[in-house]
Amino acid sequence: MLSRGSKFPAGRVALIGAGPGDPELLTLKAYRRLQQAEVMLYDNLVSPEIVDFCPSTVERIYVGKSAGNHTLPQEEISRRLLDLARASRRVVRLKGGDPFVFGRGGEEMALLVEHGIEVEIVPGITAALGAAAAFGFPLTHRDHAQSCVFVTGHYKDHSIDLNWQALAQPQQTIAIYMGVGGLDIIARQLQAHGLPGATPAALIYRATWPNQKIYPATLATLPEVARRHAVAPPALLVIGDVVALAENP
Repeated sequence: MLSRGSKFPAGRVALIGAGPGDPELLTLKAYRRLQQAEVMLYDNLVSPEIVDFCPSTVERIYVGKSAGNHTLPQEEISRRLLDLARASRRVVRLKGGDPFVFGRGGEEMALLVEHGIEVEIVPGITAALGAAAAFGFPLTHRDHAQSCVFVTGHYKDHSIDLNWQALAQPQQTIAIYMGVGGLDIIARQLQAHGLPGATPAALIYRATWPNQKIYPATLATLPEVARRHAVAPPALLVIGDVVALAENP
């Protein structure tokens, strides 16, 4: 079953969102669970400052993933969480952003709940919210965007066959996670389904981190801008009129 509350008993797993990077954006509940943990499994996109919120006595297990380089397969990470909980440990699973927004938290939760392990979900600020705040543009705006969609840049099998017609709507903000590798297809398909090539767009690298950077573009120039600046993951792609409001320090 799922659990909530201030106590963190042995044998429970807390799936925690670490936010986009800035340690001050961590929630108070997340900080408290890190202080109470006995063992922590953490991802690649979690800042070192947040990892260090855990006491030095906490066992730390790095299970980070980057493009083409997975420390452990997802199935093994889920199994490790189950084994640690069964050993009556207080387990924290620390993920960048929010565990339920392209964080595979649902897969890990499903396995744990299936085997009778109590799971607590501690949400975090997802990358799109962090990017909008960091560079001063809203994701929705009465004059520019009445809807906002979060979408993955590729499916589990790495194909890029999204619902282009649903995405290419006027006055809508599109936040695409893990989309850097498919920029040519994304830009071409959105234009083919009716989104103007002049639509503002931006690639945002490590929003809220000290080395954050925004690369403004249009839908038509997006692939060329990415190549010119050698933009690499982790970068978020945002498309829509609201991007024109962004600050570019």
